Amino acid sequence: MIPHIRDYQGQRIHLIGIGGSSMSGLAEMLMDEGYSVSGSDRDEGYLIGRVRDRGAKVFIGHRAENVRGAALVCYSAAIHPDNPERQEAERLGIPTLERAYLLGQLMEGYAKATGICGAHGKTTTTAMLSQMLTEGGLDPSVHIGGQLDAIGGSTRVGHGDIFVAEACEFNRSFLRLKPTVALVLNIDADHLDCYKDIDEIEETFGQFLRLLPPDGVAIGNGDDVRVRRQMEKLSCRKVFFGFDPGNDWYPAHREEDDRGQISFDLMHGAEKTARVRMGVPGEFNVMNALGAVAAATELGLPAEKAAESLERFTGAHRRFEKTDEIDGVEIFHDYGHNPAEMRNALSIARKRCRGRLWAVMQPHTFSRVRALFDDYLTCTAEADFTLVTDICAAREADPGDLNSGMLTEGMRRNGIDAVWTPGFDDAEQYLRSHWRPGDLVLTMGCGDINLLNAQIHDHEVRKV
Repeated sequence: MIPHIRDYQGQRIHLIGIGGSSMSGLAEMLMDEGYSVSGSDRDEGYLIGRVRDRGAKVFIGHRAENVRGAALVCYSAAIHPDNPERQEAERLGIPTLERAYLLGQLMEGYAKATGICGAHGKTTTTAMLSQMLTEGGLDPSVHIGGQLDAIGGSTRVGHGDIFVAEACEFNRSFLRLKPTVALVLNIDADHLDCYKDIDEIEETFGQFLRLLPPDGVAIGNGDDVRVRRQMEKLSCRKVFFGFDPGNDWYPAHREEDDRGQISFDLMHGAEKTARVRMGVPGEFNVMNALGAVAAATELGLPAEKAAESLERFTGAHRRFEKTDEIDGVEIFHDYGHNPAEMRNALSIARKRCRGRLWAVMQPHTFSRVRALFDDYLTCTAEADFTLVTDICAAREADPGDLNSGMLTEGMRRNGIDAVWTPGFDDAEQYLRSHWRPGDLVLTMGCGDINLLNAQIHDHEVRKV
């Protein structure tokens, strides 16, 4: 029988993998609701200090003794059954709960439980919607896989009837949620370590949509053939958004400035509801904004108020975030971790860059690199130079037959000026030896590549 978090109110909950973007947020949410929280992770991560500051006891390294005394042990999908803490919990008879079940249980009881999914744009769109609802006074509860200044972090415990959560398709986690409102941004090939192919991915998104009750609302990208096909199968109410005027929500009279920030008329059917000036650049962010507005209006916020919030939205952390300006060089980081997301991030960087554009890529997981290998070979074509660090293994073991040198060789065959810089020291040294005023450096990846930005900053501070 699956345990329920509400049966452990006030007791100690232990989270394995507490440094992850979702798990750290859940830890904060549990502490906000009166639970005692401990946790562990393999390494010190940038989010661990935050949960420590909030009162969680965090162990570095996974050891059996860490779980002793816990009433319930929660773990992320990346934590395998042979993990010593999971094994010790089983030996001691401590109930265990997977992360997605925990999130789903925290969402229970909310009349407007909203799950936002898609291969790309989940965090940004969830952040946009959360900021809209918070500024609009609807007092939502929120769980985002990233940090948003407007809510003071990755979570918010509200007192209204709305819960907004990023719903991840990895390991079919989003099927553990019980949404009454579902927003689907796109369906694309990713996480091919747990899906057979794109058709199986599409079918699983369809299963997520079918979790909606008869009086629920499905909101989807009507320009995406796969999203539309799955939504058309539903009997509940459907709302479409996209660039095509045939959608319920779409933009008209788009104008783009020299930094890639777009203004447009927000159309609902034949009616102009507002003039929007985006606070973040990129056409893909216009699509994210359309989805967020469509969801916000379904949740009770007037479209014009949602549109006003978009101008103030400057992004979640690790989403095209400027971290430094050194020697006249702007340095940014983006969480994009598959070729499509990297291509999008570089399209923004290209418009902002006044000199030469440097892409610094940390490929994420061997399975993703193997499945999307050919796409990696061209995804940094917008950049003048590409540096590739070693592959971030994350939850996987090194298979021994795949490395970043193979990527840079393939990139060079495609006309890309690519160099393999295995470690962060190598990448920093190469950048500092070659950059010049007016250049822009963009580091990309969902592993720990953001620590390269922090390292560059720390070294610069020490020079002063």
